[in-house]
Amino acid sequence: MYAARPGGPGTPEDDDMSDWTVDAADAVEKYVAMLRDRTVEPAHSITRIAVFGLLAVLIALPALFLAAIGVFRLVVIIEQGYVWAAWFTFSGIFLIVGGLLWTMRNP
Repeated sequence: MYAARPGGPGTPEDDDMSDWTVDAADAVEKYVAMLRDRTVEPAHSITRIAVFGLLAVLIALPALFLAAIGVFRLVVIIEQGYVWAAWFTFSGIFLIVGGLLWTMRNP
């Protein structure tokens, strides 16, 4: 309908002008992405490891503590309510394990 004006949109001068702006924006985006990959991603991974590790420890310690109490009470029941016998059994087990570990040590 209308004729293109000289120096208007679509001319080589206009294409050169828009190319450097797109190239500059692409370069900035590339360097920002590279900086993010080198800084934020490792920090994010380390933070995830720390959080999930702490969560695992906070769940595992009480579970182990309660399991030890449960095993001791089970031994008391097996030994017909004699608590001293349960202590004697556990001390014997720990003495045997300690003696084996003592023989495996490196001076």
